[in-house]
Amino acid sequence: MIAKIGKGSNMYGAILYNQQKVDKENGAVLLLNKIADTMDGRYSASYFNQCFEPYLSANIKTEKTVRHISLNPDPTDKVSDEQFAEIARVYMERMGYGNQPYIVFKHTDIDRSHIHIVSTCVGIDGKKIPDDYDHPRSMAICRNLEQKYNLKQATEVEQKQNDKIFKPVNYQTGDIKSQIASVVRHLPKYYRFSTMGGYNALLSLFNITAEEVKGERDGQTVNGLVYVALDENGNKVSNPFKASLFGKDAGVAKLQKHFEQSKEKMKSNSVRSALRNAVELAIHTTGNEMEFKKQLVEQGINTVVRRNNEERIYGMTFIDHESRTVWNGSQLDRNLSANVFNDWWNNGNKPELETQDNPVLKTNTIDNQPTKGFFEFIPQEHSQSSDLGLFSLLPDAQGEGYEEEQFANSMKKKKKGRRL
Repeated sequence: MIAKIGKGSNMYGAILYNQQKVDKENGAVLLLNKIADTMDGRYSASYFNQCFEPYLSANIKTEKTVRHISLNPDPTDKVSDEQFAEIARVYMERMGYGNQPYIVFKHTDIDRSHIHIVSTCVGIDGKKIPDDYDHPRSMAICRNLEQKYNLKQATEVEQKQNDKIFKPVNYQTGDIKSQIASVVRHLPKYYRFSTMGGYNALLSLFNITAEEVKGERDGQTVNGLVYVALDENGNKVSNPFKASLFGKDAGVAKLQKHFEQSKEKMKSNSVRSALRNAVELAIHTTGNEMEFKKQLVEQGINTVVRRNNEERIYGMTFIDHESRTVWNGSQLDRNLSANVFNDWWNNGNKPELETQDNPVLKTNTIDNQPTKGFFEFIPQEHSQSSDLGLFSLLPDAQGEGYEEEQFANSMKKKKKGRRL
């Protein structure tokens, strides 16, 4: 089971996103915690938003007050509504949100059912609930719940070098060849990507680009690959290095095999729907490109945007560092293609949720259960169209050296914290 924890400031947007799934009969309200039931069992986004108002009004100085969590079992798991509700209750309790108001929504509009939980990190006293070590704590809870409910364990990319530390290339320090080698020789062992575009999006996080070179030898067409170092703005700053200098894993033939294997494994990967959910929610709860990328970064997701000389967006790639998979927007959903984001960020036509607020009938009979009840990781976004820093764990990260160290530590900790 994969958990994604979104942190934002738009409570109504998060509620409306989920409530309209229910309105369109693609979802249901499974559980309410510290939220009063209505007399007729009918809910609306406005009603739910009012239930959080006392907590939001008491807020002292927390900027991102909203917590939007998705829990995504493997597609082969069969989970009942009662089990989903209990899984959500236990998860929120152990994450420290058991005494907070929250709503558990079930979504059924994709290939498998999953749940979303909307809550706030601000207590009734106005103070923020501590969220240090949310990510490893969340992972440990998910592993425990998988065992308890006999769910398929979320598998990670096999790591043959558990303590391998990747650093972005710094062309100013020299020895560029060795710096590139330390990344491209091992990156395919850690990440799954199914296209050259996805591979280059991942490489861009490390200030590297790969270019295909075609020619003829003895009358036969020969395909090759060269690697070039980039500066912080995505400009080439080195001579090209042949892939053969870095071993077979960095060459075209081995990468093509990796593309095929990744594509097959990613077909049934449960992270696809979790990532799609995170991207969709970010669209509807942020106002611009910077906010969108920042919200995803806080969930361990980098966004790499490719623009042409006219600034038109022709490529959107999302890199999920928890599952270590790389996805084009159109791979996630046809409504997440580059054209959608180009129309939003370049033309001002943001995809909007419907604004009508019709009351929705509760579709299940699970009782309202007040109970007693963390996630964050991540390399900062870096793209050919952005000047933001690399591998920033927080919006106010302390500089490149600090960022690299934190990213390296997070890579090492992935297998720690799996047990409660």
